[in-house]
Amino acid sequence: MRTLKQKVAIQGIKGSYHHGVAQAYFGESVGIDECLSFQELVYSLENGKSTDAVMAIENSIAGSIIPNYAYIDEHDLAISGEYFQPIHHCLMALKGQEVSEIKEVHSHPMALLQCKEFFRGLPQIKLIEDVDTADVAKRINEHQLLGVAAVAGETAAAIYNLEILAKKIQTIKSNSTRFFILNRKEDVQVNKTGVNKASLKFLTEHKRGSLATVLNVMSDCKLNLTKIQSLPLIDKPWMYSFFVDVTFNAYEDYKKALSILKIMALELKILGEYKNQNG
Repeated sequence: MRTLKQKVAIQGIKGSYHHGVAQAYFGESVGIDECLSFQELVYSLENGKSTDAVMAIENSIAGSIIPNYAYIDEHDLAISGEYFQPIHHCLMALKGQEVSEIKEVHSHPMALLQCKEFFRGLPQIKLIEDVDTADVAKRINEHQLLGVAAVAGETAAAIYNLEILAKKIQTIKSNSTRFFILNRKEDVQVNKTGVNKASLKFLTEHKRGSLATVLNVMSDCKLNLTKIQSLPLIDKPWMYSFFVDVTFNAYEDYKKALSILKIMALELKILGEYKNQNG
């Protein structure tokens, strides 16, 4: 286990949703390493610049962030926890402006996707994808950009001194994003007494019923499948790897399932064992 002072890598800057999750999970005084891409976040963790990382993995409106599954797998990172964050998007700009004066809105593509119904009624506004919600808010303030707005959280408006023109503009008001807490595998010590959820990756034979057989094993061993995501294998056309989340009441049931799956699957990898936040 490393003895470095705790620092959490986030995608984005202070005021972003990742920043909010890092503070909620680790405490408001935790150190932050701001990364403007998920790739940079992974490198920060790999190279020891940070001790932990917060990574968005799926949204209740927009669905899975599929490349992030590949990052976790390919860089052999460990999922040590999860956090569900309610997402309330706001439209914000320099003070003294009206919505009718806004010509461009910049934000992360996921944020724009989650607010598409709101902007459907504002055809004069051009939507422009950017790297981070809070970074746009910061840039508007620094350069005093008139006619430009950001989609971000209320915290970003407060930090970067912007006026909120509209609150909760996401299409579905109960919008929520699930985040993974990540570590390097060698730094993780799993407390099996508190574990009741796991994230796994497996490959099956490319024949009829192979996936169903694996899922039946999970069911027979009293595992509850809460998520399944497939990713194509680049070097094997029309073959897929499957990423699943399972919950369980007894760790022994989970161990039994693993012992069977190791025999049945072409490949089985434990991405993380942790506590179910919704359990």
